[in-house]
Amino acid sequence: MKKLFALLLAVLMVVGMFAACGKKPAGNDETKPQEDTKITDPDKIADEMTSTDGKYEVAFITDVGQLKDKSFNQGSFDGVKLYAANNGKSYKYYMPANGDQATDDDRINAVKAACDNGAKVVVAAGFMQEGALRAAAKQYPDVSFIFIDGYPVVEDPAVEGSPVLKNIAGISFQEEQSGYLAGYATVMEGYTKLGFTGGGGGTNPACQRFGYGFVQGAEAAAAAKGVKVEVNYSWLHGSTFSASSELQTMATGWYQNGTEVIFCCGGSMFNSVVAAAGAEDGKVVGVDVDQSSQSPTVITSAMKGLSDSVQWALGKFYEGKFADLGGTSTALGAKDNAVGLPVATWSLKNWAVADYEALLAKIVDGSVEIKADLVEFPASTANVTVNEVK
Repeated sequence: MKKLFALLLAVLMVVGMFAACGKKPAGNDETKPQEDTKITDPDKIADEMTSTDGKYEVAFITDVGQLKDKSFNQGSFDGVKLYAANNGKSYKYYMPANGDQATDDDRINAVKAACDNGAKVVVAAGFMQEGALRAAAKQYPDVSFIFIDGYPVVEDPAVEGSPVLKNIAGISFQEEQSGYLAGYATVMEGYTKLGFTGGGGGTNPACQRFGYGFVQGAEAAAAAKGVKVEVNYSWLHGSTFSASSELQTMATGWYQNGTEVIFCCGGSMFNSVVAAAGAEDGKVVGVDVDQSSQSPTVITSAMKGLSDSVQWALGKFYEGKFADLGGTSTALGAKDNAVGLPVATWSLKNWAVADYEALLAKIVDGSVEIKADLVEFPASTANVTVNEVK
């Protein structure tokens, strides 16, 4: 698996750290492209295509927010496009009705539309897809579903011992590791007044892990440097993962009161925090993908291998090995080259790439342990004071 995930992260991360020799996902022999025609830039692939038979066998269902959010949705869809384009598969994306206010029924209708439109495999982004995937997996037992940021889904959650649906594969990430690296890097760079704002109102496991790891990384770096750190920590204004004037106002207030860097974890929320940072000479830590190109305020990004994981899972499906994933939970982390920071593009000056690599290696071998407790609020530690903003 490590080799599979190194393919695209190697482009973003330092050569030598993530340059494992990768085995590209296998498609049908007759549609498998030659090596010299392989597409590596998803922006060179159209978001919409027209299939010859009007059917689309690889479907993508968006999470809340925009398709091109330059974060979670886009990173996942990039994987769909890259796999499909490089393996001669038709593809289509579906956005649930009502945007940020989408209901379970809206998501169910989107998944059903994909299945009725010829989907053999459906990639669904976000933990809120659970109900829709449960309904669709039972109605379309011959369709395979890849649940990004997901987990095993049972047929009936109200029934104890209800069987797991074998045509749903849950793919999740150890975001606490990526958050830890971001928190550690930020403090080692010299910042001691930090902020964290997360999406999902505090109910999104991925965002929780990012935030919990961020505080742990800040604590470790603060201890190493012998400094004290303060973190403003809030789930306000992020329930829909969308940009808002309220979120921008909160971020502006944080910067004006001394916050130097805000880790923004929640899709299009990024736009509000970046606007505040630009106006107040603040800095931002991006999330999910390398967001450095979106604003000069971004000092680094806590990444996870969204595109890689989608391509890997689609490869499993087309290799006839989906049963290895179906009905199980696959958690990807540093040992899989699935989380990390983009050292090629970060703007850090006071923390060396070699030091980052050394810390990452310790996470991989387990000598640095990072908790992923989703229940315990990241409380103040010996060197970090956490100010919960409600």
